[in-house]
Amino acid sequence: MRLTRRAEQWDIDQRRSIRAKEKPAVETAPSIRVSIVATPEAMVSPVSGLFETFQAAGSMVAPEDRGGGRDAPFEVEIVAERGGTVEGPSGLTIGSVRAVRDVDRTDIVIVPSMAIGEVDWVQGRYPATVAWMRAMHERGATVCSACTGGMLTAETGLLDGHEVTIHWVIEDYFREHHPEVVLRVDETLVVSGEGGRLITSGAATAWHDLVLYLIAQHVGPATAQAMARFYLLEWHSGGQVAFQVFNPKTDHGDAVVLQAQRWIAENYSVAAPVAEMVRRSGLSTRTFKRRFRLATGETTISYVQRVRVERAKRTLETGGVPIEEISWAVGYEDPASFRRLFKRLTGLTPGEYRRRFQMPDLPTIAGAIAHR
Repeated sequence: MRLTRRAEQWDIDQRRSIRAKEKPAVETAPSIRVSIVATPEAMVSPVSGLFETFQAAGSMVAPEDRGGGRDAPFEVEIVAERGGTVEGPSGLTIGSVRAVRDVDRTDIVIVPSMAIGEVDWVQGRYPATVAWMRAMHERGATVCSACTGGMLTAETGLLDGHEVTIHWVIEDYFREHHPEVVLRVDETLVVSGEGGRLITSGAATAWHDLVLYLIAQHVGPATAQAMARFYLLEWHSGGQVAFQVFNPKTDHGDAVVLQAQRWIAENYSVAAPVAEMVRRSGLSTRTFKRRFRLATGETTISYVQRVRVERAKRTLETGGVPIEEISWAVGYEDPASFRRLFKRLTGLTPGEYRRRFQMPDLPTIAGAIAHR
């Protein structure tokens, strides 16, 4: 019996439906497991920032990335030496924390920023966490640290022999306690280790670079860019050098050198400052320079240059004084020479530094009323 056209189409649709049901279901790739390590020193804002950014990535997958074949790109958790809750240094609480002993596998471990200085950190405080991080890396996990989180990460020994970056303020601590680590403090993000499974980021908000890198790697670069635009996350592509503050050593115990340091801090603009420091010390030029470098870690001329550039940076940040005048005020009669030195020490020209770091004009109440 001949079927009507409508019946024929119904029959075709039914057969297509049956064939579709008979096809094996396409398997969805498992989510990337991310474990963020919380300690009582952990700053809560980077912990929550990392957690929520990874979580949000699933809702912002760019069409060209397609989430790496995953419905939810990341499965995020917070882990600690013991489970329960962790109170951060500010008094805010991090909840829903799993004990590291209960996590037998993960793909990414991140130790976030900790509110500590080099004198506050005591090694060996979290043995279970350190052992767990080593075990996860041996099972294939990528181990990351952000900012001062590198102090805990370094205790695993995983960073030994590899290039890493940290917050520049703890550079001296790292060089003393972990001489096997190859520091690249000027960098914002460093990927090293076999298969790129050791990732470190620099100061404070450099966790932006870390999370964007991981999203780009596991989901796709278009999604990372979309996240950066939506949340105003930054790629600090210029590195950390422009952010670093020259903070010379003064606890070295050499009274003659300390006196010279105090003098140059107030007299950095004088002509021939090194010769004047030598004269005031009463030592021979060779002896003074040797003792100065031993005490401060800097040659006399590099020390003077860094003091002068640091003073120039403060002036650039706070006013509109012409660069030629700043050059003269800090001891350089040739503005071109000053510009070259400034660029070498900061990675930016004086003009670029001013545009990046000068305090903007803040809105006022009167201005807000005028714009109503």
